[in-house]
Amino acid sequence: MLTNKQKKKLLKNRKHQVSPESDYISQMKRYRELFSDFPDVKFLINNVLESDHLIKSKLLPQELPELLLPEDIQDQIFKAINQRFDRDDPEGDKLWNQLSDALPKLDKALRSYRDYLEEQYGMWAYISGPFVKSLAAYIDHEDVLEIMAGNGYISKGLQDLNVKAYPTDSLEWLSENQTGKHQVTQIEKLDAVSAIEKYQDKVKYVIMSWAPDKGSVDLNVLNAIRKADHDLKLIVIGERNGATDSKTFWQQAHIIEPEAAKKLNAHHKPFDLIKDQVYLVD
Repeated sequence: MLTNKQKKKLLKNRKHQVSPESDYISQMKRYRELFSDFPDVKFLINNVLESDHLIKSKLLPQELPELLLPEDIQDQIFKAINQRFDRDDPEGDKLWNQLSDALPKLDKALRSYRDYLEEQYGMWAYISGPFVKSLAAYIDHEDVLEIMAGNGYISKGLQDLNVKAYPTDSLEWLSENQTGKHQVTQIEKLDAVSAIEKYQDKVKYVIMSWAPDKGSVDLNVLNAIRKADHDLKLIVIGERNGATDSKTFWQQAHIIEPEAAKKLNAHHKPFDLIKDQVYLVD
């Protein structure tokens, strides 16, 4: 028979094992139930829920469709209600009001999925399994350095494909957001330029994903790549002249290999208003 001390210990361990479901995911599940008769809407919600489930399980998620409601969704709802209820049936009016009121909130929730990923997992660039597989093929499974790796989603995906990846990050954002707090692989604490200096003779490729749009760290990286003793290729993931990387960086970066980048971007398509892409930079 368990003692009270043993029972308390088991209860404490169980509490740590069960993570409460986020308000965002609970909300999406309610929307899935509410819009269960509308396949186009349910498809988008299911993609969000499946993506979250995979990331929560420390797996790379699937590619996402564009998370936008169909333009004719109100017409779809109106038609469905008219087919189900008589014109004067108050239940039909009630359902119409319920669904119509929920639409703008659902639209905002779908558009906010990236915000949720940033806040919940510290995932800034959406990194899918198919994309990482195509990335491994592009680098031909050569060793790679990831700078500003955050929680290490890219490196972990490559490592799972037997690519030698060195994930590094200054981890200076620990006090500000989730970056570095939910590491999926071990991250070496190194700033970007120091990491390049340390690993330049061990790798052929350097990956820089979602560098800040302010400051000069990305430009320092570009200069370090160009001054390196060994020929290094820089793979950049970000929104050109937009949400990521400085304007000066984009002005000075030489975009190369457009066809190779096009193949990579076949598995890295925007799903919201941020149009980040893969760029191969010299």
